[in-house]
This record gives sequence, C-alpha cells and structure tokens, in this order.
Amino acid sequence: MVALIGLKSALRLWAPLLYFGFMVPLPQFLYIKLSSAMQLISSELGVAFIRLIGIPVFLEGNIIDLGVYKLQVAEACDGLRYLFPLMSFGFLLAVLYRGVWWHRLILFLTTMPITIVMNSFRVGVIGILVDSYGIEQAEGFLHYFEGWVIFIACVALLLAVAYLLSSLSKDRRNLGEVLDFGIERLGDGARRIARVPDIRPLIAVCVVFLLSFASLHGVPSRDNVTVDRTAMVTFPSALDRWQGRQTALASEILRVLAPDDYLMANYFSADTNEHVNLFMSYYANQTDGRAVHSPEVCIPGSGWEIVSLEPLSVSIGGPEHQPLSLSRAIIQKGTSRHLVYFWFEERGRQLTNEYLVKWYILWDGITKNRTDGGLVRLVTPIDGQAGVEKADERITEFLRAFYPRLAEYIPS
Repeated sequence: MVALIGLKSALRLWAPLLYFGFMVPLPQFLYIKLSSAMQLISSELGVAFIRLIGIPVFLEGNIIDLGVYKLQVAEACDGLRYLFPLMSFGFLLAVLYRGVWWHRLILFLTTMPITIVMNSFRVGVIGILVDSYGIEQAEGFLHYFEGWVIFIACVALLLAVAYLLSSLSKDRRNLGEVLDFGIERLGDGARRIARVPDIRPLIAVCVVFLLSFASLHGVPSRDNVTVDRTAMVTFPSALDRWQGRQTALASEILRVLAPDDYLMANYFSADTNEHVNLFMSYYANQTDGRAVHSPEVCIPGSGWEIVSLEPLSVSIGGPEHQPLSLSRAIIQKGTSRHLVYFWFEERGRQLTNEYLVKWYILWDGITKNRTDGGLVRLVTPIDGQAGVEKADERITEFLRAFYPRLAEYIPS
C-alpha cells in the first residue's frame, strides 16, 4: 500500500489498518484469564436475573444450582464470542459515525457493557428454561440459536446507542445520515485506482512477497524435541509415611485443560487423618494452543475465594537442591479453608509468573527446540485457627518427599 499511494496517503488509512488488529487473537494465557473473569461475571448477573424472576437458585463459582439441574457456565458461555466481533463492529461504526469524537469513543466503549449484560441475560434465560422445561434447553440447536438471537440483539442495541448519541446533537439526523457508509463513492474509488500513473513499485513489492513466500517452503520444519519421561500413572503410591490413591478429573475439566498427561492423587498419612492432594499436568508442546492453566484462574471458577496469595521459598533439603520458589495461597469456601502450593515446572525452572512462563517458552523454543512443561499443585485442609502453621508443616513435609521424583515425570 505504501508503495502504491505513498506514506502520507497510507497514514490517512490508519482506521482500516488498525481494524486489521481485530483479526489477531489474544495470547492463550490472556484469553484464559479474560474468559474466566467473564464467566464469573456472567454467572453472577445471570443468577441475579433468575432470582429476579422468583426462581430459587444457588451459585458456586461458575456452577448454577437449580436443585434438580446444575448448569456449568463454561468457556463457550463466557461472552467472548460476542465481545470480540461486537468490538470490531463497534470500532467500524465509530469510524463511520458523523459526530464529535467523544460520541465515537462512547459508541466503541459501549460494546463491552452491552456484551456483558446481554450474555448474562442469555445465561439467565437458559437457567429459567432449564428450570421449566428440562436440561435439553441448554443443549443442541436451541442453545446455539439463542446465541445468535442475543448477538443480533447486541448489534441492535449498539445501533440504538448510535441513534441516541446522534439525537443529542444540535443537528438531528436519522441513522442513515449519521453513519457514513460511503456506498455512493465506491465507483470513484475504483476509478482513482485505475488512474494510478506508476504501478512498478507495487509490482516490485508483490514480486518480493511471492519470492519470500515461496522460499518458506524450502526451510525445513522444526519439530519439538521429544523428551524421555515416565508416565504419571506410574507415580509411586507410597512416599515415606504417605499412602496415595489416584483419582480422575471430571470429563469437562479434562476437556478444558487438555494435558498430554496428568496425575490427581490423594495422599494420606499412615498414622493420622492428615492428607494432601497432589495434581500434576504435563504438556509436550505449549505452542499449539494448549498450555498450563494457573490455579489463580481455575480456583475462583470452582467457587473458592482466594483469601491470600504470596510468593514463598521452601527449602527441600540437601545441598544439591536449591530452595524451591512457589506460590502459596489460602482459599476458602464457606467455613472450609485450604492451603495451596503451586508452581510451573518449565524445563528445569520453577516459575510462578505466567508472563515469564510464556517468555521462556519462546526462548527455549528458539534455542532448545523445546516447549514442554507442566504445573504442580499441592492442597491440604486447614483445621481451626492454629491450623495454618500445621498445614504449612504438613504440605512442606510431603513436598520434600515428593519433589526428588518429579524430574522423571516433568523433565528438566
């Protein structure tokens, strides 16, 4: 484009060039965080709407309990499928809007509350239909059809906002006059392109682009290095005084996490009632859209509140082991409290910052051709007011028994 019309003219096209940005997807870990936040908001507002109708309902995280039925407000219902296209459409309307700049800004920003309110309304309507007619109202064609109806309603509301803003102006105009689609000038634009005097720079750019594209086929592809490791199903059931029993994740949770391998096990003390829950996940490739999910995102979705979250360095014994850096959280649901230790195990690094995780995935992918890694999470109950210190001692003791075996299952 710069070769064809020059830099000065190309800068005048900032709006369509910026519009291309809506085609670029968010990084996966940012998408997951935003999705989880939207799920919680949609659940809260949806349940508020159901209660407004007079239907008794209980909310636990993202689970709407109607008594006979329980609805999971999953990622597909987080509203992002509305938000991104509606923001794109709102940006387009703001550019085409004939009015003051702050009208345009309001028109674009309004897409966010419209999405949140309408998606929550959809969740509430589904809850009411399920309560009245059964769980099939939340499945199949009807579920997707409701989604289309709500999106069309979102677009209608956005157009209504544009009309309302235009009505606040001194020179009131109808919606067709306020939104400058410029259809009548399409022919003039086509004729101007035909009158371009010199298209040789454009031809040169196209030739360079085609040659560059063709050269990519000659570059050998790089497959991730396959690292030898032991399947987690073989993880020992006996660790010092701890005896473990493996359990399985629910199918809907496993579908969201999508690990290549995982372990969920409850370890009990042989002589007391103390226990620690161990969860490990492993991903052979974290660049294909699948990657570790931070407990900071998953815990609230299960109905637990994160009371405190702080970094912690734990000595795991022996001069050959450096202190282990991890995140320590206290979570609560009702009167139940649990202590959680977790960290990301990334090719010999123990990380707690998701941004660093993504950076090292990029760096190691370039320098080592490796993007594998995983998550380790330990959970134990807190009993009574003095239970936090005991819970720390318990989980640290288990960590020291467990950690020396970790490298077999999540390689460094």
